[in-house]
Amino acid sequence: MSTVRESVEVGVPLHTAYNQWTQFTEFPRFMEGVDQVTQVDERHNHWATSIAGVHREFDTEIVDQLPDERIAWRTTSGDVRQQGLVTFEPLDERHTRVNLALVFQPSGMAEKAADMTGTLDRRVKGDLRRFKDFIERRGEAEGAWRGRISPG
Repeated sequence: MSTVRESVEVGVPLHTAYNQWTQFTEFPRFMEGVDQVTQVDERHNHWATSIAGVHREFDTEIVDQLPDERIAWRTTSGDVRQQGLVTFEPLDERHTRVNLALVFQPSGMAEKAADMTGTLDRRVKGDLRRFKDFIERRGEAEGAWRGRISPG
């Protein structure tokens, strides 16, 4: 298993950053290689990705979600094995730090090589930078889901 940890400071209030992150179907607008995210229900999403010419589809389940604090997920089926956590820290009234941690199992030669060369770390850093640009340009979230999903 491999781990990637990255953070970005965004120039929007905490609730704006959090609310936008809950709009999973919008991820292809700022996440490189994410073709489509279909929200199945409050807990489950179906992902289609294309990275380095490799198409993958997988399902995720949100296992812990606390508004304005964190969202944790894990894969439940498909071509990808990962779990992740995104947290939101208020820096002041207009700035938020978004922290993302992914634990994943690279499969196939391309993913293993990308992991060993730091390509996946750079991809996550780029995705967070694009999220920053996306939300700062908008200045407000496109929607919100403020429900609580408790672990276990």
